Amino acid sequence: MNKNKLGLIFGVSAYGLWGLFPLYWPLLEPSNPFEIVSHRAVWTLVFCVVILALTKSLKATLTTLKRPKIALKLFATSALISVNWLVYIWATNNGHVVEASLGYYINPLIIIAFGVLLLKEKMRTLQWVAVGIASIGVLILTIDYGRLPWIALTLAISWGSYGLIKKQLGLGALEGLAIETGISFIPYAGYLIYLGNQGTGQFGHHIGLTILLISAGAITAIPLLLFNGSTTRLPLSTIGLLQYITPTLQFSIGVWVRHEAMPPARWIGFLTIWIALITLGSDLVRSSRTVNNRVA
Repeated sequence: MNKNKLGLIFGVSAYGLWGLFPLYWPLLEPSNPFEIVSHRAVWTLVFCVVILALTKSLKATLTTLKRPKIALKLFATSALISVNWLVYIWATNNGHVVEASLGYYINPLIIIAFGVLLLKEKMRTLQWVAVGIASIGVLILTIDYGRLPWIALTLAISWGSYGLIKKQLGLGALEGLAIETGISFIPYAGYLIYLGNQGTGQFGHHIGLTILLISAGAITAIPLLLFNGSTTRLPLSTIGLLQYITPTLQFSIGVWVRHEAMPPARWIGFLTIWIALITLGSDLVRSSRTVNNRVA
């Protein structure tokens, strides 16, 4: 199997698993969202440490924390990923899967905005068109919801900010995740111990739920490893297009599995967002071809 085919399998698998998350988190109820996030972080750390130890990368990962500037940024990414996980799991378990999917649809547009505002990058014409169309879509959805789609915006901004800082760090996916969950280990583990002492935690009460809570670590880390494998084998344009698998699966689960309300105005808002993303995808493919021709 050649490099591109293997990368495609890794990429589709990663984004497909992320897209199926709305089917997994409700299985962890009656655990509350913060308890689920706490287990997710603790068991993700355990999973990452085991893999890093097996690959003899643990010592090198820990030395990263000795560099103050990198350590400070990792504290920031740890906070951002915690916010993202908590809001996403709360949304999934409280009937807002469709709005959560919106967050990951508009995330590429948020990243473009960060590039312009923070990195002083110049936007191409099609990117301006895409952002303009998407803004109209968000406005339609705001009117439909009767409020700003705060779940979607929080997810998009937290994930976009997380990605921006991680890009500056240049750490491996597994190493970064291990440190981030390690930083947040004390408050999360402390909360789980508190729940255990109060007798209100779900861990250990039912074997099935306990196994699912422990499995949250592997469920979190495995797609990230697959994603990391795809990024080293595929061009950026392909990765950029594959990312829409995740919100499309989430949207489908929200509408056709969870039967969330989709009045006509909401369909119009999402259709507008999709048009913006098609425009953005066209720009991504075109710019990739231009770069390839220049290299050739």
